[in-house]
Amino acid sequence: MPDDRTPRILIVEDETMISMLLEDMVCDLGGHVVGAAATFEQAMTLALEADFDLAILDVNVDGLVVYPVADVLRHRGIRFIFMTGYDSSIIPQRYRHNCVLSKPFSHQTFSDTVGKVLAGTMAEPAPL
Repeated sequence: MPDDRTPRILIVEDETMISMLLEDMVCDLGGHVVGAAATFEQAMTLALEADFDLAILDVNVDGLVVYPVADVLRHRGIRFIFMTGYDSSIIPQRYRHNCVLSKPFSHQTFSDTVGKVLAGTMAEPAPL
């Protein structure tokens, strides 16, 4: 992690095993999981109300795209990383500057990406 402060991270993932794996990886990195949303509704509620530094967003959450959640995060100035098992070309143009992790990814790739995003060296939120 880039500094001594414990980063607070939101995970949005509808597959329980993947969510648990991500939670473990966040903890391995010294982060704190503020919530693990398995539905679009949970994700939106946390995006609107919770206090966190970074969100890890599965693009497809139980058949719904997560872009409205990303819009809320962008408006709040909170960084986020997309995850997808699909080709990254599915990401809308307005989010092409954001980091995308292609599933499956390694612990090292996750660690490097989270560290760089939290340090502000990649995926800066674009203005609305």
